[in-house]
Amino acid sequence: MNETRPDSLASFWMPFTNNRDFKASPRLLVSAAGVHYRDVDGNAILDGTAGLWCVPCGHAQPKIVAAVREMVGQLDFAPTFQMGHPAAFELADKLMAYTNHRYGHVFYTNSGSEAVDTALKIALAYHRARGEGSRTRLIGRERGYHGVGFGGISVGGIAANRKPYGPLLPGVDHLPHTHNLEKNAFTRGEPEYGAHLADELERLVTLHDASMIAAVIVEPVAGSTGVLVPPKGYLKRLRELCTKHGILLIFDEVITGFGRMTTPFAADYFDVEPDMMTTAKGLTNGTVPMGAVFTKAFLHDAFLDAPAGIELFHGYTYSGHPLACAASLATLEVFEEQDILGHAKGLQDYWADAVYSLKDLPHVIDLRVIGLIAGIELASIPGKPGARAYAAFKQAFADGVLIRVTGDIIALSPPLVFEKQHIDELFGKLAKVLKGLD
Repeated sequence: MNETRPDSLASFWMPFTNNRDFKASPRLLVSAAGVHYRDVDGNAILDGTAGLWCVPCGHAQPKIVAAVREMVGQLDFAPTFQMGHPAAFELADKLMAYTNHRYGHVFYTNSGSEAVDTALKIALAYHRARGEGSRTRLIGRERGYHGVGFGGISVGGIAANRKPYGPLLPGVDHLPHTHNLEKNAFTRGEPEYGAHLADELERLVTLHDASMIAAVIVEPVAGSTGVLVPPKGYLKRLRELCTKHGILLIFDEVITGFGRMTTPFAADYFDVEPDMMTTAKGLTNGTVPMGAVFTKAFLHDAFLDAPAGIELFHGYTYSGHPLACAASLATLEVFEEQDILGHAKGLQDYWADAVYSLKDLPHVIDLRVIGLIAGIELASIPGKPGARAYAAFKQAFADGVLIRVTGDIIALSPPLVFEKQHIDELFGKLAKVLKGLD
């Protein structure tokens, strides 16, 4: 492994990055183990974000590493168009068991973005297969993040992700977001105010007629926009309205799935069952790129009434890649053997207390916490939105902790194998950073 500085940083066009700023003062990670990264200078960096929300079991987890190593020597690639390999089917059964068999099928993708576009396509094709081809309208939510495919940014609601790319998909509407600082600031867990915003779906049904609407997609907890926790009863109300009008409900669980809420999925935490769930990230502990769409059995079965042949004209070269399947099977074993969910549940209160210890620090205007997620919202510098949180990010890295920022919101999502001393270190250093901000 090369642990030296590269000769040049120029050729790599980095994603979601201020390339000029980064390349002037790069932050280069060269190894990871447990809950720490190590940078090119040999400094330990405490991982307060589980990589990019995607390493629940900690870095370089031995069982997962061994599984990937074994598979790459046995079966480096196998196509899944008109053929398959055993691990893909074994994993599908294990994933169905992980949902307590409430879902019937899983469709493999390579990322959360692909999972979202896949779920949207399944929704549209499902309605057509059952004779309701007029249901083509898709509904997302303001401030929602659903990846970077054209379907995902169309139903997504973050302006910066949408505005460079033209008109996007036609026939898309958005529900209002639920964030309300005036009513809900410093709420611990689910806020009291805002469940009525789900009723905006009724307005869209009145506007378009239910016979025109295919699906609603929301993140149970909106992550990338800054940890927006749903109001009490909001998701249940969305479920009721979708059922009433024959609209499919899709939960984007790319962030919240696989333990982030201390439950298998956010659907379990909120006791609301969508018709589909999109997943990725923690599915393989971040080791090998993979996504998956979980579907209720009735969705899959609707396609089997067609004449014999290919039922769904969709898929990816790397759908169900052997290495990804091996990584995911091992990840599920680690979750069970190490009781990852039980450990995470045991940290919830300690985590929340640590988050709220920041309440009276300079510039902090809201704190949001649920599961092992936290959002710390800072007042913006006039005329410089995002600058204050970005300064916090850079100083925190220099001080040996990795945080994530979106706008002027700090988002935290540690590996689920964090211990209390790691929480103490993370928030101790972060408090010092916040006290030093302009």
